[in-house]
Amino acid sequence: MPYPDYLTSPMRQELTALGARECRTPADVDDVMKSDGVVMMVVNSVCGCAAGRARPGIAQALEHPNRPDTVATVFAGADIEATDRARAAFTGFAPSSPSIALLRDGKLLYMIERRDIEVRSAEAIADLLTMAFDKHCIPAPAAQ
Repeated sequence: MPYPDYLTSPMRQELTALGARECRTPADVDDVMKSDGVVMMVVNSVCGCAAGRARPGIAQALEHPNRPDTVATVFAGADIEATDRARAAFTGFAPSSPSIALLRDGKLLYMIERRDIEVRSAEAIADLLTMAFDKHCIPAPAAQ
């Protein structure tokens, strides 16, 4: 049985307030994966490491000048089918929540798993993300 909305709503709002697009169905995930550029897909969670580390780290990282073109989120334990669809793109990684993936054209570029999150501070997670943003989210040079 999925987590009720009254429980997950405040945790969802932490990411949607940052501009993340909520994906509650597999069709929502499919639509986001078609977005141009780099997509950051966050698998949100009710756990303490999501609250104290992942979401605050994401908020800090999104202040960086280089950032994904699209930020999206699914909620593990609530958006079950959407989460399964998103995780299908995380090739080579076991399901974990929270987790953060960078993708382009539906292909995985970079992954932070729960095991990476639960041992780091929010600041260290922001550092990991900004390094990944600098590698994968740099705008193309202007045509001359």
